[in-house]
Amino acid sequence: MHRHRNPSRALFGAGALTLLWIAAVVFRTGAVVDAAPAGWPPSEGPPAIAAQQTPAAPAQQPQAGATFVGEETCLGCHDDQKKGYTTTMHGRRDHPRSPAAKQGCESCHGPGSRHVDDPSVAGSILAFTKVPPKEASEACLTCHARNNHALWDGSIHDARNLTCVSCHSVHDFKSERAQLRTATERETCATCHRDKIAKLDRSGHMPVREGKMECSTCHNPHGSTSVRNLRIGDSIGELCTSCHADKRGPYLWEHAPTRDGCTTCHDPHGSSNDRMLITKPPILCQRCHVMVRHPSTIYDRALIATSARVYARSCVTCHSAIHGSNHPSGQRFLR
Repeated sequence: MHRHRNPSRALFGAGALTLLWIAAVVFRTGAVVDAAPAGWPPSEGPPAIAAQQTPAAPAQQPQAGATFVGEETCLGCHDDQKKGYTTTMHGRRDHPRSPAAKQGCESCHGPGSRHVDDPSVAGSILAFTKVPPKEASEACLTCHARNNHALWDGSIHDARNLTCVSCHSVHDFKSERAQLRTATERETCATCHRDKIAKLDRSGHMPVREGKMECSTCHNPHGSTSVRNLRIGDSIGELCTSCHADKRGPYLWEHAPTRDGCTTCHDPHGSSNDRMLITKPPILCQRCHVMVRHPSTIYDRALIATSARVYARSCVTCHSAIHGSNHPSGQRFLR
């Protein structure tokens, strides 16, 4: 015999399960509310989110009501800073935009009367190494906001919380130009970009290592409208062809990698291969050209004795116009 299910019993069972589920939710919610810290309403979200929404502490600012005391008063205690300050553009009183032509030290650090009264009070003077990076940069940008520095706001370095005093020093600089904290520009860049600087010592020809170029020859550390803070153009190819004009297109027959960018085949920061290639040919070419017209197994015993591709310049021994060709018969980049 077949048993028939009672619809009312099934409905009652579903209703009981629903009530149990609601009770469990209410119980767990009550437990959370009971465990919540005092002064925290449940409607405002969990403590982690509430903490994120809490406004940050105000930036360190010179105290209100402070007045200017004059540069001589500052130098009464900070005489060591005068040595580096007076020999630079900042110390030229004949230059109308220099700090020395205005309020001297207080042009950058703010009014110093509160600091003179009690130097131990935090925020009594603008100390560039102790304030948030954004605030330190804003003080410098009151003067240095044009030309190379015009695109600092929102740049890669600004977004990573670097500031002007991360690289430069007004009072204790080591370089001959740009008032850098280190003796050379390369050393300054190496404090962060160690992987790029390490490539300069590879065996390939490298103009930066020879002193013919600097990092800032290609990059603008203060910001740029292009990728990688490049100084020229909107792409890597435009920057490279600003010097290597003979490689500039457009060509009648274009080689696809040149359209994608020079760094597809070259490493601009240094290489141990000829012509700063990222790897030796023919392996470089065979990353794309596999089993096309030529055998890809060039190191095979039957081919190595006769294949000219393992000697000299490999593929470019024949395909010499590898960056592109304007010859009517240049589709194979032979000329």
